[in-house]
Amino acid sequence: MTQPAVSYKRHRFPAQIIARAVWLYYRFPLSLRLVEEMLLERGITVSYETVRRWGIKFGPSYARRLRRKQPSRTDVWHLDEMVITIAGRKCWLWRAVDQEGYVLDEIVQNRRNTKAARRLLMRLLKKQGMVPRRMITDKLRSYAAAKRQIMPTLEHRSHKGLNNRAENSHLPLRKRERIKQGFRSQGGLQRFVAIFSALRNLFVPPRSSRSANAIRHHRLNAMAQWNIATIATA
Repeated sequence: MTQPAVSYKRHRFPAQIIARAVWLYYRFPLSLRLVEEMLLERGITVSYETVRRWGIKFGPSYARRLRRKQPSRTDVWHLDEMVITIAGRKCWLWRAVDQEGYVLDEIVQNRRNTKAARRLLMRLLKKQGMVPRRMITDKLRSYAAAKRQIMPTLEHRSHKGLNNRAENSHLPLRKRERIKQGFRSQGGLQRFVAIFSALRNLFVPPRSSRSANAIRHHRLNAMAQWNIATIATA
């Protein structure tokens, strides 16, 4: 479904500046204060708090308007979970990526059990609309139990060495977690990863396109899509 254009009414700064600030913060490992400094170098005086508010208000709209990769029955789902400590309590970010490292879905949950794994699989099936060719996980038994309940005929390989694709997908978020000095709430983490992963999906080239020309072409197309997604209403 086509998303409506983003409205920037009652905002003093032009749409291009707001979109550039949000892009800098979510696309690169920068703190809010560094984004403020980079904008100041361009003659744009905004506070880091303004950048934060722009990200909260416009980031989800941008992410929804970005074009998603079309699912395929030949896809391979790699599922994994990473622990994140928020206010002294552990929670788990459950993530699914495909064979190219494209983030399919991710959800923050309090538990690391079969119920949590089943919730991720149900969201994946609803979002993708089809069953993949294969599912790969680590040796956590919750994945196999959830798979038997939802997709009993799906091929499932459980081996730590096979799941590097999902484990590597956690690294960029770990870097951002250190820069942000941790997340303040589970809701804040869920909102951040929704925007963060949408931009990574758009700008990071697939593993099959690793030549310099292919990467350059991919980034130019990604920038064009980003400009379309952040266009203002008339």
